[in-house]
Amino acid sequence: MLLSSLPVYVKGELGGGDLTVSLVTATFALAAIASRFATAALMPKLGRTALLYAGLAVAALTTFLCAYAYAVGSLIVIRVLYGVGFGTASTIVPTLVARIIPQDRIGEGIGYFGLSTSLAMSLGPVIGMNLMSGLGFPALTLSSAAAAALSAGVLLLTGAARGEKRDSREAALRAARGNSGSATGEKAKTDAPSAGASRNGIVSLLLPALLNMLLSVTYSGLLSFIALFGESVHIAQVGLFFLFNAITVILVRPIAGRIFDRRGHAAVLIPAAACVLASMLVLSGATGMPQLIASALLYGLGFGAIQPTLQAWMLRSTPRERHGFANSMFYNSTDLGVAIGAVLLGAVAARAGYARMYGYSALIMAGFLILYIAMRFIAAARASKAGAQSSV
Repeated sequence: MLLSSLPVYVKGELGGGDLTVSLVTATFALAAIASRFATAALMPKLGRTALLYAGLAVAALTTFLCAYAYAVGSLIVIRVLYGVGFGTASTIVPTLVARIIPQDRIGEGIGYFGLSTSLAMSLGPVIGMNLMSGLGFPALTLSSAAAAALSAGVLLLTGAARGEKRDSREAALRAARGNSGSATGEKAKTDAPSAGASRNGIVSLLLPALLNMLLSVTYSGLLSFIALFGESVHIAQVGLFFLFNAITVILVRPIAGRIFDRRGHAAVLIPAAACVLASMLVLSGATGMPQLIASALLYGLGFGAIQPTLQAWMLRSTPRERHGFANSMFYNSTDLGVAIGAVLLGAVAARAGYARMYGYSALIMAGFLILYIAMRFIAAARASKAGAQSSV
């Protein structure tokens, strides 16, 4: 609710420019990335439940405090602290979810889970813009803080702490079984993955993480500048972009997950990336509501299919005990893309305007397609070469 409304507040109430808007968005995203690394290190010592509720508490409190930021500097400090709380909670929740999804249905399961995230990212901006225009910025921050607090209530009802205790019991049982084994060699095989296996796991995640970062750059341009773009081309209710975007996200998320499970990521990523590219081109030339709606529907189709597919790809590429690392890398790539997009596209908007900025976003998705297709060809060539060598 805040991300799309903050730029209007920063420019209208605090007197900032496009680069200032970029800084407010980027610092939040970078703080979230840093907090995820800290969360991964602290979870074994403090437990995920304590960290989860601490993160939600920080997010709720700092969201409320945004109403009392009367200068850009204080707002940036508050958004950094919010990024810490948000990064902590958003690292732990997807790991809880991934544990209960069967491996052979990971695409479908993540598709349903990701639907909740996409709906928040689509409907939140619409609600936020209307709250701010109707009731003002303080009412928006209070509502957003209440939403964060409500998240903690939902987690209490679903028993996150009980899940952690169960995991501890299972780990103790595995340790007891390992200690009772007579063969030292067998025990060694059940220990943590070797350094070489760990490196290979990280390498397998780099391509989907990079692709997710590129997609997030385009989404950053929407979050940071769609309201200002609407003002520049005189489109009333530009926040409806996110509402229509939500419609196609709802439709495509479960379908994309099933296609991934049955046919792999290529069957989803190539047509979906083409939809996002077309959406950015349509938006760059939009002068009225029909073009805005067409762009939103196309973006929802592409974004709603790409994100869960990339996350499921990363989870399928890693063993279950490293799903936390894979989720952390996925969400870090999202926030890194948002940070890069806010700064890069903000600089373009300051020089060339918002319409041309969205045209450059289309070029970013063209790079997404070229990179993915090129890596597919390289992987196929290596597999063919390895097969030829093994047959000799």
